[in-house]
Amino acid sequence: MREQLDSIWDCVRGELRREVPDFKFHIWLEPLELAGVEGRTLYVKAPDHIRTWVRDRYLPLLAAASARAFRADALVEVVDGAWTPDPGKPDAPFAPAPGANELRLRPKYTFEQFVIGRGNRFAHAAALAVAEQPGQTYNPLFIYGRPGLGKTHLLHAVGNYVTRFAPALTVRYATVEEFTTEFVQAVRAKDTDAFKRSFRGVDVLLLDDVQFLADKTRTEEELFHTFNVLHDSGRQLVMTSDRSPEQLGGIEDRLGERFASGLVVGLEPPDLPVRRAILEKRARLDSVPAGPELVEEIAVRVTTSVRALEAALIQVVAYASLRNELPSPELARRLLERVAPEQSQGSCTVAAILDATATQFGIGTDSLLARDRRPAVARARKVAMYLARELTGQSFPEIGRGFGDRDHSTVLHAVRSVSTEVTRDPELATAVNNLRTRLSR
Repeated sequence: MREQLDSIWDCVRGELRREVPDFKFHIWLEPLELAGVEGRTLYVKAPDHIRTWVRDRYLPLLAAASARAFRADALVEVVDGAWTPDPGKPDAPFAPAPGANELRLRPKYTFEQFVIGRGNRFAHAAALAVAEQPGQTYNPLFIYGRPGLGKTHLLHAVGNYVTRFAPALTVRYATVEEFTTEFVQAVRAKDTDAFKRSFRGVDVLLLDDVQFLADKTRTEEELFHTFNVLHDSGRQLVMTSDRSPEQLGGIEDRLGERFASGLVVGLEPPDLPVRRAILEKRARLDSVPAGPELVEEIAVRVTTSVRALEAALIQVVAYASLRNELPSPELARRLLERVAPEQSQGSCTVAAILDATATQFGIGTDSLLARDRRPAVARARKVAMYLARELTGQSFPEIGRGFGDRDHSTVLHAVRSVSTEVTRDPELATAVNNLRTRLSR
């Protein structure tokens, strides 16, 4: 049941992303969850602090997106956290509307919207060359870098370019987790032919987050054969990871060699002029009132990644919007805390993150390392794992060992959980940003 709801909501969210600026999506629409489906009605759960606003301002948009992604006569009701489905009413069977979110490419992730700087110029040029001549220049293209530097943006930009200028070519975008899930489902259903056709029958395969292949032996083998089929027939592969092929742990040597057999390019954190340009472009595209002083305030304080930079802008604008005031440098200063203009990169340690997180949340470092399952401790531990992943160069297993010998899957779950929660909880976003800037000094 939950899997079906997630499938429906993924399609609806894809439609919503096409209709609204990122700023509005992150503040008002990303926190929404699909609580249930009864007949043709989708019951959408909204947090208390935005429910009235969503119901008054975004209900027609939600209904239109649901009509395109779910069924033409779909209705939407915005409900509170206490709503539960009526067990007497059957759920509607779901098949995505024809063409709904088919490619799963984000239309706003284009080469035109990518801000070029010293740390990403080569990666941008390589991705553009691949998009202009798929299978003829750099094949495979492997893009790596710390989270939030623009890897996924470039991946989608390649897909959007090819679908626009070479519509006869077929493009498939997927994360490694999606590749794995579809493969497992195909094996269980004893029908792998359709799975193979969906990945091996394309002209351009875009694969995101290949570091998550670690220790998935059967998935690695399937991807190895998929890689060979596509590459040997001259079709294009583009992959992203948070580390270079040589640094990937837990995958077979032969697959790592395939990843490194083409062009490998890295992304580095943006410098101050690029950070200014990113904020100015984001504010212009999303019609956000961000003057030069506000842009400068955020650009100086947030240096770790593009994602952190845009998240900081969203956070400031969201607070101002909820308080019915204009975003200001003073508000940014209060929310983001004072940090030094120049911050060192890559010098952060798990021990430092543990100490800072314990202080931020008012708990003991020993509690973070122990098997303490109290909600406040568990949340702080997840935040610390999330920051360890972002601010250190360590793998999931290495981070797990630094957190009391925990399994790498525990770290992976924490990273994903916090990545979602910071878009929904302004207080948590503030805590994470404060820790991030403090640790990056």
